[in-house]
Amino acid sequence: MKKNTVLTSIIAAFSIAALALTGCSSSTGSTETTSADTSAAANNEETTAAEAETTAEETASADTTAADGDNVIKVGATSTPHGEILEFVKDKLAEQGYDLQITIYDDYVLPNKAVADGELDANYFQHTPYLNSFNASNGTDIVSVASIHYEPFGLYANGISSVADIPEGASIVIPADDSNETRALLLLAQEGLITLPEGANALDGVNTLDIVDDHGYNITTVQADTVAAQFANGGDGSLAVINGNYALAAGLKIEEAIATEDASGDAAQTYANIIAVNRGNEDSAKIKALVDALETEDVKNFIAENYNGAVVAIF
Repeated sequence: MKKNTVLTSIIAAFSIAALALTGCSSSTGSTETTSADTSAAANNEETTAAEAETTAEETASADTTAADGDNVIKVGATSTPHGEILEFVKDKLAEQGYDLQITIYDDYVLPNKAVADGELDANYFQHTPYLNSFNASNGTDIVSVASIHYEPFGLYANGISSVADIPEGASIVIPADDSNETRALLLLAQEGLITLPEGANALDGVNTLDIVDDHGYNITTVQADTVAAQFANGGDGSLAVINGNYALAAGLKIEEAIATEDASGDAAQTYANIIAVNRGNEDSAKIKALVDALETEDVKNFIAENYNGAVVAIF
């Protein structure tokens, strides 16, 4: 009985030792597996982090391209040169993910109404004095975000080669809207064809009622977009002061004008053609992209090569 008890105790001791050894082996194997799993998990986390970083970069790039969630830029313009200049930068904007959609207008009222109503993101056809006049008359709040180019006004004449040859009583047609009427009258005064009040200037404005002395000339105001047509239908001895873009559209060349605005004065800045938007949209991503695309050396060269002085880059 005693021998059996001792034998049983010995067997039990060996069994415990074997279990202990088995336990250590399992623990070691488990530790190695966990280490491998941890390494794989770390690699997975690094891969996931890299993928997340790439995705974030792509998202940031997309946000830069169309931060407001809209990659369409709707711009209203008169055809020449504004629409042509916009067409020139269309591909550059497309490379940045923007779809530049250009609507051509043949007057000076509808493009501002379309911006004010939110139908357009911007327009490109006018200078600041005209915009200020439009805002004052219509209760709109459209602002300039960039000055792009300057179009010298020209005095064109049928059958007359110089200012000195203008006959007495000649009819001179000029634009009727506030700012362009001012601009035309200042050009006529510059050439000594009329006399305006002392201190007359673009910002304060003048109209035909302010003429001190018309020197016998018949000054007629008509809608700006009809001046070129009326000039074309006029007989010898008739004259017209024509906006640069309308002169271009009518096939007139600035070198054919018998007088042009003095570019050394403040006319270039005062009458620079601008990109205009509703107040509050000046800093939107797509408006900034539009301005950046326009204010380049490529655009300067395009303007110089295509308009021969009738359009001058101002940026």
